[in-house]
Amino acid sequence: MDKILVHGGHPLRGTVRISGSKNSSLPILAAALLTRERCVIRGVPDLSDIHYMLTILSHLGCEVERASGVVIIKAERIRTEAPYELVRKMRASVCVLGPLLGREHEACVSLPGGCVIGDRPIDLHLRGFEALGAAVRVQGGNIKLFAPSLRGSSVSMRGSHGTTVLGTGNVMMAAVLADGITEIHDAAEEPEVVDLANFLISMGAKIRGAGTRHIVVEGVGELHGTDYTVIPDRIEAGTMLVAGAIAGGELTVNHVRPDHLEAVIAPLQSAGFHVESGAKSVTIRPNGSVSPLHLETSPYPGFPTDMQAQMCALLVRAPGVSVVTDHVFPQRFMHVAELSRMGAQIKLQHPTAVITGNGSLSGAPVMASDLRASAALLLAGLAAEGVTEINRVYHIDRGYEHIDDKLNDVGAKIERVKA
Repeated sequence: MDKILVHGGHPLRGTVRISGSKNSSLPILAAALLTRERCVIRGVPDLSDIHYMLTILSHLGCEVERASGVVIIKAERIRTEAPYELVRKMRASVCVLGPLLGREHEACVSLPGGCVIGDRPIDLHLRGFEALGAAVRVQGGNIKLFAPSLRGSSVSMRGSHGTTVLGTGNVMMAAVLADGITEIHDAAEEPEVVDLANFLISMGAKIRGAGTRHIVVEGVGELHGTDYTVIPDRIEAGTMLVAGAIAGGELTVNHVRPDHLEAVIAPLQSAGFHVESGAKSVTIRPNGSVSPLHLETSPYPGFPTDMQAQMCALLVRAPGVSVVTDHVFPQRFMHVAELSRMGAQIKLQHPTAVITGNGSLSGAPVMASDLRASAALLLAGLAAEGVTEINRVYHIDRGYEHIDDKLNDVGAKIERVKA
């Protein structure tokens, strides 16, 4: 098992190219199950989560080819069962349920695993499938779905903590081959939902309203193959912008959609950084002292929960008191204890972290607990005095393509060694 050593104090300058979106790629790869024809998907990042998804698709009977960010999938004949040993490592594996149900009218998929960041139920997914006419049973750790036919219906994706991105995508994938019209209310508005919808439309699906709270899907008889490129990863881009804020002289992220980054750019500007957007790039540079912030996460277009940990790492260096509240995943603060080991002063009052910035951090051995927490620790290490040793870095490899190499290319000093 690898660990990462971050040598602090090395400023970042230059340009970082952002990879394709992980959170778009996973459901888009799954959506290739909906057609017997060949799908070419470009811009797919080299991540362990992508590897797990392709392993699942191969088990389901897909022919899979992969090279240099391009994945080719042909799902001519498929199985409908995905066992626990395949899905246990990744929560997003649940997104094969929608396409299996849509195409074969049945599925048996083990309840998934993934990051331990609190309760992340899939009851909204199952409620949506039931509305389309599926019988749903959870037995022995497996989700079993069966429907003689699927029919369009009215579905709400709202739960106790808001809407669900994967749930919206799952129901949309099941509905594209259903009879009639499906209306998805309280739909997730995230760019990844729009990307999935555009992929399905390129296959012949009839979808309108993606990116709003009301999506309408008109079922079609069949879908065809396609050639499609996924959007850039807005969370990787946001993470790199925070890296530039923490340790930058001047850092540019390119191959991005600046309009997808507005909720991250605005608080960085409020904290005192100069941020300039181009057509496909964003540049961040210091602009005086760092100011404390009050941040609250919310579904898109609000500040993303997937950036909460990284912003905490930045705000421990802002003199004064910052307050960060996570309404989406209230238990997503396991990075707080590890940042405290590095000298951060943070009081946790779920779902809020109160951060008293002291401007300095010290390198220390720390443990990554989930994907975004591991990124926060790496960012903190960039600014810390001495060496930060990050263990369990397999978490970071789930969602960031070669992040250590990319940061080293712009001036960081990061080593990956065997633990």
